[in-house]
Amino acid sequence: MTFGAIRRSVSTGVLSYRHQPCRRTFSARAIRDFDVIIVGGGPVGLALASGLGSYRMVRESLKVALVEAGDLSRTRDWTLPPDSYSNRVSSITNSSRVFLEDIGVWELVDKSCTCPVKEMQVWDGLSDARITFDAVNLPSSGVSNAAESSEMARLTENLNLQRALLRHLESIRSIELLQKTRVESIQREDRDGGHGWPLVHLSDGTTLRARLLVGADGFNSPVRAYAGIHSYGWSYDVRAVVATLNHSPRGAFQGPNHTAYQRFLPTGPIAFLPLSPTVSSLVWSTKPALAEALCRADPSVLAHMVNAAFRLPEVSVRYLHNLILDAHSRGTSISGEDICNEIAFREKSHNIPGYSAYSSVSSMLSPGVPSNDAMAVPPLVTSTQSGTIASFPLKFNHAESYLGEGANNRTVLVGDAAHTIHPLAGQGLNLGLGDVRSLVQCIVRSVAHGGDIGSYTSLRPYAAERYFTNHKVMSAVDKLHKLYSSTWDPVVWARSIGLEVVNELDSVKAALMMDAGAGNLERPQWDLLADGIKGVSSGLSTAKMLGQGIGVVFNTGINEIARRLGQH
Repeated sequence: MTFGAIRRSVSTGVLSYRHQPCRRTFSARAIRDFDVIIVGGGPVGLALASGLGSYRMVRESLKVALVEAGDLSRTRDWTLPPDSYSNRVSSITNSSRVFLEDIGVWELVDKSCTCPVKEMQVWDGLSDARITFDAVNLPSSGVSNAAESSEMARLTENLNLQRALLRHLESIRSIELLQKTRVESIQREDRDGGHGWPLVHLSDGTTLRARLLVGADGFNSPVRAYAGIHSYGWSYDVRAVVATLNHSPRGAFQGPNHTAYQRFLPTGPIAFLPLSPTVSSLVWSTKPALAEALCRADPSVLAHMVNAAFRLPEVSVRYLHNLILDAHSRGTSISGEDICNEIAFREKSHNIPGYSAYSSVSSMLSPGVPSNDAMAVPPLVTSTQSGTIASFPLKFNHAESYLGEGANNRTVLVGDAAHTIHPLAGQGLNLGLGDVRSLVQCIVRSVAHGGDIGSYTSLRPYAAERYFTNHKVMSAVDKLHKLYSSTWDPVVWARSIGLEVVNELDSVKAALMMDAGAGNLERPQWDLLADGIKGVSSGLSTAKMLGQGIGVVFNTGINEIARRLGQH
């Protein structure tokens, strides 16, 4: 329920968060009261506002405000020419899409700017051990639903989703968007023995009073700082290079461009994500020096290097990296022609025939019948779209709690304010949307029972549901990154054997896809996993013939993995 205006002066108590030394005087006359204040207008913050506004009882009972420092009108009116795409793309899993459908947002997303992912191929850059995930292996409940169709996820630009969320919010009068307004400071109102409600001071002189303050404000969260919630994590020694790639369409015998590719190189994974028949998105995690060199080089260099990174043996990819770094260290950049000649020489030295899909600059393929290995690698990149090459650092970070406690209660964290993850599994936004769905249900349940939406008791189910779920995914992704960064032979052997074994177990792969949000939950993923384990069990007698020697090597490899990757 909303509350009446407060007629008391704002206390000058100690601020838990201050954007900068605040010289502005905040007057009690400027205080505005809200039941929920969301700080942050990214996809997660907007999704939370849309989710709350989709419930009639929330619209009639609660007053909600969203504060964003940027200009949201630019996002709402965002548009690009045909076949042009921005460089920040997210994979929306089926479970995330169901949530967006339920709150009425997905119908506002421009479907022509989305692309289904029906298959994903992942392989080891050293051993070439490969696993293929195919949506046809996902179980179906027989229900006709868009999110239960034969696709694992749908790729779209972040701006496409944000635009749809803003359009949805235009129809919800009970939610107020305060854009182009920065949070100057947050303090606790001095009442009830220090247990007052949060006061959010804005750059325009307004003060907002919140029954519940939600931090959807990213990695450097002011709300998290105000609540005194500590976080733990580390910066990876890699940067993500992103770009929008142009390429030729798939041939008539190859099917549509619905396959995502990812190769794990020792310097980091490189991912090729389809957006249209002739456009895909690049996310390449690599060393900071190489990322800088690639971004500063001629765009044709990056295009050639993407083709090479998916095709050449790792030793040649490493050699090309060193060439680029050497030129960069001298204050120059290698030309597209020079890198093209080097790649051609490397292809010849590895005896890669011109009619193979693994040939890039020496390719002799015609538009007719494709080679047998045509679908093993992504289409050949012809160019990058202007202005899309960029890079950013990668971090692991997890808040110790999602809820403020004691004197700092009535605060809750969602999305990147609560957790930051490596992008190799494409789960960052999906974890945030999972947070939103859970928090919306918590708030709706509290309103339905006449509870206090900002109380620790009302919010505790959200933290209990989401913390372990997020930590499980974050930990698995972090360990995958570290595992595939190793070049030690026993580690490479162990991970390659494991990958190839799992690739033969369709039920296990289906369970993994469902656990990542790719399928419906009519049949628990653990039932599917049990089917896979039966297959493993039936082969144990054959496995015994390998003898004790392999077991010793395997145990040695596992122990070394634990020693080398257990730094955190």
